[in-house]
This record gives sequence, structure tokens and C-alpha cells, in this order.
Amino acid sequence: MYRSPVLPEIETLDAVRDHQRITFLSCRVDFPWDTTRALEFALFRTFCVPAISALLDKTQEFGKRAQKRYDDTDIIVSVMMEHGYDSERGRTAIARLNALHGRFKIRNEDFLYVLSTFVFVPIRWNERFGWRRLTEKERVALFQFWRAVGLRMNIKDIPAGYQEFERYNIEYERVNYRFTETNQRVGVAVRDLFKSWFPRWTRPLVEKGIYAFMDDNLIRAFGFPPASPWLRHVVGFGLKSRARVLRLWPRRNRPLLRTEMKPPSYPDGYQIEKLGPPESSVDHSV
Repeated sequence: MYRSPVLPEIETLDAVRDHQRITFLSCRVDFPWDTTRALEFALFRTFCVPAISALLDKTQEFGKRAQKRYDDTDIIVSVMMEHGYDSERGRTAIARLNALHGRFKIRNEDFLYVLSTFVFVPIRWNERFGWRRLTEKERVALFQFWRAVGLRMNIKDIPAGYQEFERYNIEYERVNYRFTETNQRVGVAVRDLFKSWFPRWTRPLVEKGIYAFMDDNLIRAFGFPPASPWLRHVVGFGLKSRARVLRLWPRRNRPLLRTEMKPPSYPDGYQIEKLGPPESSVDHSV
């Protein structure tokens, strides 16, 4: 069985002081694919909140520009993870994020929830499908990383402790998840984006596979048809089998950097300062 090449370094680091380095090693060396899938699912979960889906539905950011909206988010997150949120590129990414969000009236509790999904959805994904389990130090570092980003986004009342923030995440979903038509429209747009990445003949099966990832609360909030228990078992078994194979596979010892990939929406490159919809396309009444 191959041991993680980054754990010896992580074991020498402090989860609070060195959280950016630990997050980089964990998310870009040991778990690059899993981190990307988990963050996709984290964003998907936020669309079950009527206040969030209503805003996205009105701006049509996913209805008309789903791939670009995905790429913009992916770039900003990847820049912060790979270059550090206090690097020149990281500061530019956060400034752009704040400028885009500043166009709209967004409740602080909704910002807090979205931030919490970036912490806890990847951790829960790892518990189910990781080829190894995240260490306590990695979990705390991920929390500290996103807490630091949230502070730079001027999000208020971010819990100082990991467990307190997880309780917030769970209680927020209990109170706020409910079906609305805007949830469904945004959910369908994002579901169809995910399907578009696969050959056309596979898309009906991909759609069923997407449903199989979802828990019952998510299914109800989107108004999607429930997945069969059999398919949920198959999807879960497939990802757990992948993890078992990876435990025996030679480990990656170099980071896989998404900032070095060409996003579909920007084949000729991009400027962080211009990510997101142009000012002229924004309806300031939302």
C-alpha cells in the first residue's frame, strides 16, 4: 500500500499557522480530483436555499451562462488554494469576489452557509470516498483556510471553532432547505451543465447518477425524482472501489494545478479582474 507523500510534511506543520500549506498539499497533491468533485457538490447544495436560488435565477447566471459561471468560480477558488489568499493573485481574486457579491443584497447568514459548505462537504466526501482519511490536522486546516477567506470577504460572525461551524451548517440546512421553483430551475441548469461534459449517449445515465449522489433532503428541495436504492448503491460502490484501487496505486508526488488548465470559457486566457458578468448585465433590483 502506498503512503501519502505529503503526510510527512503535514505532520511537521501547525494546523492554524500553516493552514494554507496543509490545504495546498492535501487538496492539490493527495486529493485533486476529489476536492474538485466535492466543491462542485458543495455549490450544488447551496442552490437548495430559496434565497440563493432566487438571486441566481433572476440574474440567469446559470440559466444562460452555466459553463462560464462554473469556470469563474473554479478559477477564483483555485487561485486562492494554489497561490494563497494573501498572494497578489489571491488578493485580486478576493477583491473580484467582493466586487461581484457587492452588487447584490445577500444576507450574512447565506454567506456563512456557502462558506461552511466549502469546509464540510469536502470533509464528508473524504469520509465516504477518500483513498485515505483526512487527518485531524487537515480538517482543521481546511476550516482555518476558509475561515480566513471568509474574514477577507467581510463575512460576519464566522464561528471560531470547527464544531460550532459544523453545527451552524447542519442547522441552517434544516431550517432553510425547502422546494421552490427557482431551486428547480437553477438545479436543472447545473445538472445539465454536468451532463454536457459527457458523451451525448451517456447523459440519461449521468443524470440518474447525479440523483444518486443526492440525499433525500436535496432531492426534495430540487423537486428531482428520487434515485433508486440500487443505483445509489452502485454509485457508492463504484467510488469506494476507486478508493481501494488508489490505495494500491503509486501516489502522485506533484501538485495538480487547476490554474494551469485552460477553462472552456477562456481558451485564450483570462484576467481575474474581469471574471463574472459585466456590470452592464446586472439588474440592480435583485
